[in-house]
Order: sequence, then structure tokens, then C-alpha cells
Amino acid sequence: MSQYDFDLFVIGAGSGGVRASRMAAGFGARVAVAEDRYLGGTCVNVGCVPKKLFSYAAHFAEDIADAAGYGWDVAAPGFDWPRLVANKNAEISRLNGIYRNLLLSAGVQLIEGRARFIDSHHVEVDGRRYSAERVLIATGGWPHVPDFPGNEHVISSNEVFFLDKLPKRVLVVGGGYIAIEFAGIFHGLGCETTQLYRGELFLRGFDRSVREHMASVLAEKGVRLRFNSDVARIERNADQSLSVTLTSGEQMETDLVLYATGRRAHTDDLGLEHTGVELDDKGNIRVDEHYQTTDPAVLAIGDVTGTVQLTPVALAEGMALARRLYRPEEYVPVDYNDIPTAVFCIPNIATLGLSEEQARAEGHRLRIYESRFRAMRNTLAGRSEQSLMKLVVDKDTDRVLGVHMVGPEAGEIVQGLAVAIKAGATKAVFDATLGIHPTAAEEFVTMRTPSRED
Repeated sequence: MSQYDFDLFVIGAGSGGVRASRMAAGFGARVAVAEDRYLGGTCVNVGCVPKKLFSYAAHFAEDIADAAGYGWDVAAPGFDWPRLVANKNAEISRLNGIYRNLLLSAGVQLIEGRARFIDSHHVEVDGRRYSAERVLIATGGWPHVPDFPGNEHVISSNEVFFLDKLPKRVLVVGGGYIAIEFAGIFHGLGCETTQLYRGELFLRGFDRSVREHMASVLAEKGVRLRFNSDVARIERNADQSLSVTLTSGEQMETDLVLYATGRRAHTDDLGLEHTGVELDDKGNIRVDEHYQTTDPAVLAIGDVTGTVQLTPVALAEGMALARRLYRPEEYVPVDYNDIPTAVFCIPNIATLGLSEEQARAEGHRLRIYESRFRAMRNTLAGRSEQSLMKLVVDKDTDRVLGVHMVGPEAGEIVQGLAVAIKAGATKAVFDATLGIHPTAAEEFVTMRTPSRED
């Protein structure tokens, strides 16, 4: 018999932790997972899932308005925020139950409570100690709000899903995907919405064409975009509204301030000081290519390591880790190249592979294919909004290096193209592919003339 209670003790029942636990148990390991907050982690509870449900709700405002152009007489409907929140809570509760059943049916022991290290092989949960041959940290990330006068008056993406009422005026601070998504959600639900970002243009790291196009679309919709701006202090007024003073000295009045200025590794109160685990200069757990920390008995996967912060990445890492430990003959390392991702703003963004700027920085000679057009649905609706589609092609090899889109169902479309890009598709393959007509997606296989080339 092993000298330990478990072969693998997992701290955190989010996407990566649950996948690693289930896979390891399925391979015959004795596994326990400890979770002190909610099963399914950020994605299920205060991330991807509820965010997309709220995004669907916000989309309906435009859908209802567009219906008139298609012959429907629709009276101006009311919107019930508490009903949306209650229905969302019910769905998340259902998913929590599914995650619980997945773990238990796989033979994983679920321990509810905060796990803290006593040493590299021992953890404590609510006063009870457990021993394990290996401990896996999969605690994810946590929203970060900078320190400034009045920061106690703001909320993060953790709290936004549980607001008692929908505010009339909202200030969203940040320039990443969470900020742009919630700016679109609040605007779509009828709030006077301002998005403030300290840089010159949001969505840093995305293709420049996508960033500029999205800024134009949001401004046309009526979202107030304030770039090169930052908050100096916030004060609560007698009527519970907020006075926001910018670093420029300008003042703004709003009812809610949502800070979406990044997430940090959630390593607080884990007792890492009792182990040999080291953090990098950004506070992420330092791991090698096998998710091994600097402590031989401790591993880590997912957002807590500072890798690509996407649910499918954490899932892939959990699966790869379990196979490496308990089914090494099936082990395949995670490929971090050409990872597709979507931003569920309104309209959606989806991107895959290299941006034009990244491709040039890597030394590729390029042909750029770019198309802007009004989707068919928008014609009778009288909506001027345009979609963007872009291909980044290596001029020497003809290989498609990047795919970028802004428009309805962008995530659904680019997910399909991800298979082709992973297989090494060239522009000639795109050209030889017949489109489905009439669709927006066919634009990706009908762009023939480069917008520019080296």
C-alpha cells in the first residue's frame, strides 16, 4: 500500500482541475480534489458561461429592433434584470451539479474547503490533514483592481453577475476582452455606457485591423470610448452615485464602476511558503513544459501558471498532465500554436493564429486579404454595421498564418477554420473551397485580391 492517502491531490475544481482529476482517476489513480468556492471554477460561475448568457440577453435588443425591417410589428418590450440573473443562477446551479456528478462518478473524492500546504506532500482542509504523492495546483486567476483612493467603490467581473438592479450609467475600466464584452453587454441592455482605457487603443495583442474596426463599430453603436484616460480617485455621493476623477482632472458621474484591468494568479492563502514552489516576477507559479513546479512533489496547470488564459487550454493541460503521470504511452504535449479564441462582445470577435503585426515581427513576407461588408441580415434591418474578415498569408509559402473576424457568429465560423489552419492550409486551399451561399462565412473563401502585400 502507498504511504500516502492519495496518489494525486488537486487544489481547485475549475476546468483544468476537474479534467486532470477525472482523467487521473480513470487511469486508476487515487484522486481527491478540494474546492472552497464553486465547482467548475471561473468559467462556469463568473466567466465564460454567465458572460455569454448575458451577451445573448444584450443581443436581443438589436434583434427586436431589426425585426421591423422584416415585417414584424413588435411593441417596445420591457427588460427584467432580476429575471435574467435568477435564470442565470439556475443554469449555473445545474452546471455545478453536473461537475459534482462528473467527479463522483469518476471515483474522485470531493473535499469542500480551502486546502493549504503543510509541506510538499501534506495539505490541510478545515482542520483535517491529507497526504499525497503529488499535489496539483489548479486554482486559476482572480480579478485585480489597482490601488487608488476609492477603489472600494468599484466591482470586478466576479460581482457583476449578481447585481441587484441594472444601473442607469456604467463606467467600464479596462481594455481587454472582459472590459469590451461588458461594455457591449451593458450598452445592449440599455445602460449609458462608457469604456475607459489608459492606452491608445483597446485589445492590445489583437490584430490592428480588428482593434480599429471594433472601436469604430462600438462608437457608432453609442458606447462612449475614452482612450488615453485613467482613474485617479472615486467618491461615493449622498445619492449613492459615484464621482470619478480622472488623472486629467476631469470628473465623471456614474452609478457603477466595473474594473476589468486584468487577472492575477490565485495563490493567496495556499501555504506555498511551506513548499519549494517558486513564483515568477508576475506572481504566476513557475513550471516547466511538463507542468512541474520547482518543488518535485507539486505540479500546476491553467491560469495560475500564466499560460494562455482560456478554458480549452486548461482542459488540454489537465488531460496532458494526467496522461503523462498515469498513462505515459498516451501522452501528447499540448500544442500552444494556432489557438482559436473569441471575444463575445457585440458584434463578436474571433481570431486564430498570427496577427499581421506578429507575422511581420517574425520576419514573414505577407499578402493581406481584408474585406469589410454589411451582412445580408443588416440590409432590410437598415443597420449600417459592417463585418470584417481578414487573412494573413505567408507570401513565400502561401500558408495562411492568421484568420481574424469581427461580426455575427464569428466564434462559430473561426472554430471551423481552425481545423484547416491546424492542418496547414494554404491560400490556394481556401480558394479551391466552395462557399455556402448566401452566408457571411463564404467571404473567407472568395477573397481573391490582396489588400496589400510585401
